[in-house]
Amino acid sequence: MAARKLLIDVHTHVYLPRYASVLRSRPTAPRILSRPTPNGSGTEERLVILENEPSGGRPVGPQYWDRDEKLSFMDKHGIDISIVSTANPWLDFLSPAEAPSIAESLNADLESYCSTAPSFSSLSRLYGFGLLPLLPSVPASVLLRIIDQIASLPHLKGVIMGTRGLGKGLDDEALEPVWEALAREGLVVFLHPHYGIPSSEWGERENGHVLPLALGFPFETTIATTRLILSGVLDRHPALRLLLAHSGGALPQLSSRLASCIDHDPLVAARLRHDARWYLGRLWFDAVAYGREELAFVAECVGRADSYDKSHQRALGAARLLFGTDHPFFPPLQDTETWHSVTENLEAIAGVEGWSEEERENVRGGNAARLFGLV
Repeated sequence: MAARKLLIDVHTHVYLPRYASVLRSRPTAPRILSRPTPNGSGTEERLVILENEPSGGRPVGPQYWDRDEKLSFMDKHGIDISIVSTANPWLDFLSPAEAPSIAESLNADLESYCSTAPSFSSLSRLYGFGLLPLLPSVPASVLLRIIDQIASLPHLKGVIMGTRGLGKGLDDEALEPVWEALAREGLVVFLHPHYGIPSSEWGERENGHVLPLALGFPFETTIATTRLILSGVLDRHPALRLLLAHSGGALPQLSSRLASCIDHDPLVAARLRHDARWYLGRLWFDAVAYGREELAFVAECVGRADSYDKSHQRALGAARLLFGTDHPFFPPLQDTETWHSVTENLEAIAGVEGWSEEERENVRGGNAARLFGLV
């Protein structure tokens, strides 16, 4: 099968059975709790990621951990390959003493999950992002050992990372050996939000998960990535490959404002080697934007790093965008429906004006195949 015709999902999650068991054992968030169903006919499990989460969390079931459910979802929507990652909150809630061994076990579990999956040609249908025990006081030597473990597992192509790093953010100097090792090993860093912004900002009206997910997550990504850029990480480690969830949050929209503010701040301007918009063109972005206008805008902003011609910008930006679904979150209301996170994001890719069919195919799968070394 030609790589350009693959449909590859780079943003798709799994709560591996070992991880789900840890969540079930916890009395406080993050946890999986069991409670009576609303109609009183039985019990249901609910995933509570944060304290005071709206509606007591969300229903959780086999689609979160059963590989057959993942493959069934892929088959239903024509997805050839998925790059699977443990969903938030990863290992943030564990103690520094227990997190490293759990990380190593979950990495081994994910390698087994992927390596024993069905395949076609020489490719597995499943690959994964490993986990690092990014917690305060976990020694750098331990983190480097686990990076070596991930690099040695053939089906793990990178790591998923939250925005807090070791607790102080991605601009923490203590992360320097981690960035160096990840760049050296060629592992992709999938940066994903979890904490959003303070819940007090959402007011007293009940709006479910809408504001935290639609706005909190993207702004968390925007701030975390900006801090990473301002710290010079991408200058010191030019080989580092960073993939941003949810199309980079608001970073594309605010990149010119960011550049202007830097230009007017001599302390920061002297620290960076390039205009802020240049760094945008050195990142990768999932195409989980849900609309063609938004996706076209991200492509133009990303491509602007190397061109001032709008049509050329979209073409350059297309090379940095990768299809994703965010499965198993945002399920359809009826079992017979296709998932809007699939159909809307594919329609967005198909609808961007000015893209050639080859560029669309690259966003659907060709870019991911090259980024993750599948071709």
